[in-house]
Amino acid sequence: MAGPARLSLSLYGAVQGVGFRWFARQQAQLLGCTGYTRNDPSGTSVEIVAEGARDILEELLSRLRQGPAGAQVTHVEAEWQETTGEFGQFQIRH
Repeated sequence: MAGPARLSLSLYGAVQGVGFRWFARQQAQLLGCTGYTRNDPSGTSVEIVAEGARDILEELLSRLRQGPAGAQVTHVEAEWQETTGEFGQFQIRH
């Protein structure tokens, strides 16, 4: 298992209005990640910030690239950062 990391993502495409945030929360919780997801106010992307072991976050990223049924991810911006430990669970923010 890799050391702790933080992954900040912006996912673009048909990602709003298709249950993407709920899918992201479900996958993050299944993998044991903490953080949050929210729709970008511009309506063009979903933002995700997750913390956990790096290999787990890589698996989360792989799952998010596929998305739920009805979603179509066309572009992903990912940035690896140091953990902050600020999250107790993974949540959907509005």
